[in-house]
Amino acid sequence: MEINETFSQYSDLLYTTTVAIYVLALLFTLFEQAFGAKGRLAAERSRQRVLVGAGGPDSDSAAIEDGDAPAEPEAPRTIGRPERIGRMGAALLVLGALLQLSAIVLRGLAVHRAPWGNMYEYGMAVTFITVVAWLVVIKKFPVRHLTGFLLLPVVILMFINGTLLYTVAAPVVPALQSYWLYIHVSAAIIGSGVFLVPGVASVLYLFRTAHDRNPAKFAGFGPKLPAADVLDRIAYRATIVAFPIFTFGVLCGAVWAEAAWGRFWGWDPKETVAFIAWVVYAAYLHSRATAGWRGTRAAVINIVGFSVTIFNLFFVNLVTVGLHSYAGVS
Repeated sequence: MEINETFSQYSDLLYTTTVAIYVLALLFTLFEQAFGAKGRLAAERSRQRVLVGAGGPDSDSAAIEDGDAPAEPEAPRTIGRPERIGRMGAALLVLGALLQLSAIVLRGLAVHRAPWGNMYEYGMAVTFITVVAWLVVIKKFPVRHLTGFLLLPVVILMFINGTLLYTVAAPVVPALQSYWLYIHVSAAIIGSGVFLVPGVASVLYLFRTAHDRNPAKFAGFGPKLPAADVLDRIAYRATIVAFPIFTFGVLCGAVWAEAAWGRFWGWDPKETVAFIAWVVYAAYLHSRATAGWRGTRAAVINIVGFSVTIFNLFFVNLVTVGLHSYAGVS
């Protein structure tokens, strides 16, 4: 089929617009992170007072001190400028995700196939999954103010993707003309995209624990991060979601390799680095489940997996030559 150049151009335009919107969201959420700490501390104190009034921890002592008087209703907290700007950043993040999804769909319509047949399209899909995963995280955890730290690597990867790895819309090579493109590659995209979230959470966890050990050294940054156990839970739960999907993608890749190249495994550079990433994340989950590893050691393992995933996402195709070098990178 002929390439629909109109859809392709609109896809490229939406991709560029998405990057610009993500940059704005990055700036807005970093502003909330930098100047909104007082509001978050006030909210936490308010939450603790509500728990005490509802019979939570220290409710008995509070009742004794107040002479068993009923707790006064909490006055509504005024939303400050940093929080309003942070909400605007979150809204921009949603808008950017919708535009990025539109760019992916238009790319697929332009080439009449799954829109992840080269590294440019693959990177576009992976960063989209990362943003969607983060939107789920901020829905479940009060960590919206950390969005800037997640968007920083996303914007960098999207810039590299749109410049060094950009590929014009074109049919895929014969090796990719298979239904396995929909199964294997989509699983790898989802797994890799979600893996970026625990990587960022683990990096922030190390900063938070460093502040807890030495408050004076990280006085300006550490207190504005969530509690270490919150960051640890985010990293662990996101890894639990991503790991089985990534495992499924690796297994499907082996089946596809046997059908296409006559062997399940050939230690191709892309295969090898993917296997290393799988081992690292398996070690992380195994250590958490059996050895009870938590804290710094677990975070370091997760960061190693994060680094291997980033390397495998983009740089393997730039520095090596193998059977996966069909990715459109010259």
